[in-house]
This record gives sequence, structure tokens and C-alpha cells, in this order.
Amino acid sequence: MKKIDIKIPNNFYQVYLGSNIFHKLSNLDVIKRNKNIFLVVDKNLYLNHRDKISLFYNNIGTKKFLYVFEATEKNKSFTEIKNIIAALIKNNFGRDTLLISIGGGITGDVASFAASIYSRGIKYINVPTTLLSMVDSSVGGKTGINFGNTKNIVGTFYQPDLVFIDIEFLKTLPHEEIVCGMGEILKYGLLIGDNFFEEIKNKRNKILEFNSTTIIDVIKNCIQFKSDIVRNDEKEKTGLRKVLNLGHTFAHAIEVEQKHHIKHGQAVIAGLACALHLSNKINLLNDSNLEKYLPLLISFADSIDIQKYDTKKLYEIMKRDKKNKDEKIKFVLLKKAGELFVDIETKKEDVIYALNNGLQYYKA
Repeated sequence: MKKIDIKIPNNFYQVYLGSNIFHKLSNLDVIKRNKNIFLVVDKNLYLNHRDKISLFYNNIGTKKFLYVFEATEKNKSFTEIKNIIAALIKNNFGRDTLLISIGGGITGDVASFAASIYSRGIKYINVPTTLLSMVDSSVGGKTGINFGNTKNIVGTFYQPDLVFIDIEFLKTLPHEEIVCGMGEILKYGLLIGDNFFEEIKNKRNKILEFNSTTIIDVIKNCIQFKSDIVRNDEKEKTGLRKVLNLGHTFAHAIEVEQKHHIKHGQAVIAGLACALHLSNKINLLNDSNLEKYLPLLISFADSIDIQKYDTKKLYEIMKRDKKNKDEKIKFVLLKKAGELFVDIETKKEDVIYALNNGLQYYKA
């Protein structure tokens, strides 16, 4: 079992990472010290791992409650936050409560937001169980829910006390969930540099085939890179953390415009393709590098089906992105892997060009 230190100022915590290690979670001191434990568990995960979750539940706390959560974008809402808080109050959980999230990114976003506002903040542990949440959303402290047709527009910065990653959970996931995780992994390949991008390219099939050593190494590299970024810009004050949004301005709009017909990680892959084309259109990314990076993104086209889309609507949705200022869309673009630019403004026609060229690979 590996340990990764997340050294955020005033918020030091550790990530435990390994294969078939979930049974060790109940033995950790942070679990043993807390007698009042509230679990938020993804419904599908609970159905697939009921015995494992029940054994863990029976070995923790003196007062405990299991809240089963249906992890959909629709439930990433104030209504679900209200339901969780109502359950906390009804069962007399106070500020000495430890909330544990077991599930993917949606479960983690909702549970951590509830933890951040209940009694002005209670302790929180994240147990991510999807590849996407393992490599990205479980670390960094961003919580969030959707409001209306705007994704992640309401939320807080709230660091967990611990992150615990057991890659065995990946074996019961459908293929599309692994593809979703690849979306964030590809993002990190473009953020970290050409060497890591080539490593991902060469190990693509090993990741999809659940090679434990490969998956653990890739997750570790992504987490370490993100933790370095977050340590230096936890709350996006300097602009450094904005690089983590590469492809996401496009992706969030695609998700909403497609009415969440495709999942976040799938939209990220398409969004990265759009970001590459926009970078190329405004002469940041040369043709040679565009041709070097695109094929790996396009290799997942069979797993992503973009229905008929409206570029004008996509553009209007992007204008609501929370990173924008003065109603101007701010993009993260790149010159090459590892060399990024933030807060780039472009012409509307260039954005439409990028949408059409990026989405063409994934049209149903």
C-alpha cells in the first residue's frame, strides 16, 4: 500500500493507494478515533459490494448511519444536500461526526459539500471508486453541485482528512467508466508533458485491461502532479490551479447541451479535442503537435456518442462557466504538453471552429 502526502498549507493529509486494501480502512486511526460515522455510499457500488461495505460498516463507530445515494447529475443538487443534512439532523449527528463518501466523483462532490456546510464543517474521508475520481476529483478539495443548467456552480473548497483508493473497485465498473477515467488521465498527460503523454499512449491497453501495477503508477503520477498544483494555489488565487481545467470549459458545456447523455469523463475527451483545435486555430499549438496528440484522443471515439448538437447553444452555455470574467469566456490552451496558458480569450468564430472540429470525431 502506497502513501502519498498532500501538503496543502494548514490541510496536510494522506492518500492511501493500493489493490485489495479496502479491508484495512477500518483499522486506520482516523476511523478508530471517531465514534460517530455517517456513510454516503453510491447505490450501484453498494449493490455490487454489499458484503464488503456491510463488513466495514459493522467494524466502525458506536453510532453510525448508512445513506445510499443514487449518483446522477440530476441528484447533484440542493435537494440531495437537503436530504443528507436532514438525515444527519434526524439521527442526532453533531460536529464530532466523521462523514465518509464511498463512490465516484458525483458522490464525492455531493458528500464533501454536505460535510463542508454541516455544523460549519465536519471531518470527511473520500473513498473514490471510479477511475476518474481516483485520478482527479478525490484530491484537491473542490466540492460542488449543479444548479439549473449550470454545472458545479455552487460549492466550496474543503479538504478531506484522508483519501483511500482501492483499485479493486474498478473491476466491477462498466467499460464506459474506465473510458471516463481516461479522460482525466489524458488531461494530465497534456499537463505534465510529452514523456508522460507517451507513457499513457504506450500503456493505454494495459490501463483498459486493469493491469494493477500500471493503474497504480498512473494514478500516483496524476495525484502527485495535482497535489503540487493545489499546494501552491489551493483556492485558484494565483491562476496556477486553472490549468487543471484544460478541456473542461468545452466539456461542461457539452454535458449540459447533450442533457448528460454522455458522462463527464467522455465529455472531457471531446473537450480536450476541442481545446487542441482551438489552440491550433489561434497559432499556439503547431500542426505537428496537433497531429501528435489527437490520435490518442480519437482512439476513444467508439466509446463516445455525441448526438446532434447546436454550436450556438454550446457557446451560450460556455458563457455561463464559473471561471469567466466580464462575461468573456476564459480558456486554458496549450502550446505543447506541459506548456499551458490560462485565461485566453478568443473570437466566437474560433470557438465555433474548435467545437465543430473537435466534436466531429465523436458524432453518433
